[in-house]
Amino acid sequence: MAPDFTGAVTPDQNLSLSDLKGRRVVLAFYPADWSPVCGDQMSLYNVVLPEFRKHGAELLGLSVDGVWCHQAYAKANQLHFPLIADFHPKGDIARSYGAFRESEGVAERALFVLDETGHIVWSHLSPIAVNPGADGILDALERMPKPETADV
Repeated sequence: MAPDFTGAVTPDQNLSLSDLKGRRVVLAFYPADWSPVCGDQMSLYNVVLPEFRKHGAELLGLSVDGVWCHQAYAKANQLHFPLIADFHPKGDIARSYGAFRESEGVAERALFVLDETGHIVWSHLSPIAVNPGADGILDALERMPKPETADV
């Protein structure tokens, strides 16, 4: 079961994993805003976001940067998904997923795909200097049963 968490997405707004209950969620932990590999990774996910959503999945980016840094980063890169500040206590969310790099004080480059019940169905830990891409996420989403749709 994926550990629940609450983190700031703006200076005055928090988001909890439990807010997304009943939906598929992709958690993308990354070391820091503004680093070259992270920029490539988050920009790629922004492009692939419609594919994630076709599979009924929401994407959340998480790093130890603060909300103001996330806001500037998201605006500069025109990101269309929330970035969660795992800022205070630093790395608390990443630690709960076993994805905190204590020696450097940053999140690992780790991916988790959660099903509608909040269970982790796929995870991947990438070397910190390597963009893991989106293929593993998409493969995991494609292997999941089609999301149920309500009759209208």
